[in-house]
Amino acid sequence: MLKLVRVLLACMIVFAPYATEGAISCGTVVSKMTPCLGYLTGGAITSGCCAGVKSLLASATTTPDRQAACNCLKSAAGGIAGINYANAASLPSQVLN
Repeated sequence: MLKLVRVLLACMIVFAPYATEGAISCGTVVSKMTPCLGYLTGGAITSGCCAGVKSLLASATTTPDRQAACNCLKSAAGGIAGINYANAASLPSQVLN
């Protein structure tokens, strides 16, 4: 559970608040993050995953967007067996560096 909290904290840091309008849909979040599923379950990171994370970052520019994205990621993570939380926590730094 602590690892999930760290992932969510990393998500919140990546999507730091700049405005307060709009809300991104969970469907959008899932479609952008689906290419990362292999990496999140212990595989290699792909260019599609990097593109999805960057696209999500560009799409989730408001506080409600970031909150919706984090809630969606939290919900989705609960339904996926075998998530490597170390990989999940390192995803932002892997993609943005």
